[in-house]
Amino acid sequence: MKNYRFRKSERLCSKKAIEALFEGGHPSVSVYPVRAVFMLRDAATPQSPAQDGAEGMHQVLISVSKRHFKHAVDRNRVKRQLREAYRLNRHLLVDGLPEATSLSMAFIWLSDDLFPSPVVQNKMQKLLLRIRESCRS
Repeated sequence: MKNYRFRKSERLCSKKAIEALFEGGHPSVSVYPVRAVFMLRDAATPQSPAQDGAEGMHQVLISVSKRHFKHAVDRNRVKRQLREAYRLNRHLLVDGLPEATSLSMAFIWLSDDLFPSPVVQNKMQKLLLRIRESCRS
């Protein structure tokens, strides 16, 4: 039985961890309209004290720029679609990674357009598979 919950501990909230993700030249993959920046880390050593309970878990940050959607209702809709697509399809990523590693990921919306939820889920599936392939090599 798969666990489809998206807990608070799976969200990337630590300012230090977010800065480390974006400043080190970490790899990124894109499947339009979403880009993912990710950082592979050792699950045994948490990035910061705030992540002590999240050892071995993958952490996710979702970002939708105000530049693309001026209205908060549109930004929130896209963020909700991305969260749901990740929640339902994260098994594609988790099943292919070694247990001793975990990921910090940021999903960034690139488009000025809204997409239906099935399209966003399809793009997220492709994106997670690309991340898994990049982590293996």
